[in-house]
This record gives sequence, structure tokens and C-alpha cells, in this order.
Amino acid sequence: MIAGFGNHIPNFILAAVMYTLMGRLLLGLFVPESWDNYIWRFFKTVTDPFLRIVRTITPSILTQPVLIVFSVLWLMALRVFYLVLLINFGIAPMASQGG
Repeated sequence: MIAGFGNHIPNFILAAVMYTLMGRLLLGLFVPESWDNYIWRFFKTVTDPFLRIVRTITPSILTQPVLIVFSVLWLMALRVFYLVLLINFGIAPMASQGG
């Protein structure tokens, strides 16, 4: 069965949030948390909902940068789980048999 474009959308969303979290972590090394730049506000707007979810399942002793690292790891795990799910249903994207 050929995988449709709709099967890629959840993976794309998870990847976008994951890379935005990485950008927030990297930028957060250089700027204060209360910085009012539009790029920083964008990073916070996109990633804060996911960080709130991860905060509920991780120990509260973790600092914000460590929480972001754990969030990236959770998103990687979700992406792998989604790929396994697609493979099990036979709709995963396959590598081409180029030659």
C-alpha cells in the first residue's frame, strides 16, 4: 500500500516541535528567560504547551534546560513509535530501490 501525505503530517509536527525545542535550548544559553524578543516569544509559544505536559511526567527537581532535553527525548521516542505503528499497518514510507 502506498503511504499518503496525511501519514507524514504527525511526524512533521513532532519533528517541528522537537527542533523548536532544540532551538529554544540553544538560544536559552545566551539570553535570559524573560527576554522580550519576537523569536524568543515564538519559541516559548510553540514549546510551552509541550513542556507543561512533560513537566507532569518528569520529576519537578529538574531544571528548565534538563526538562527541554527530556522533552526532545520524549519526542524522539514518539516519532519512533509512530514509525513502528506505520510499519505495522503497512503504510510506512519505504526507501526507494534506486539503482
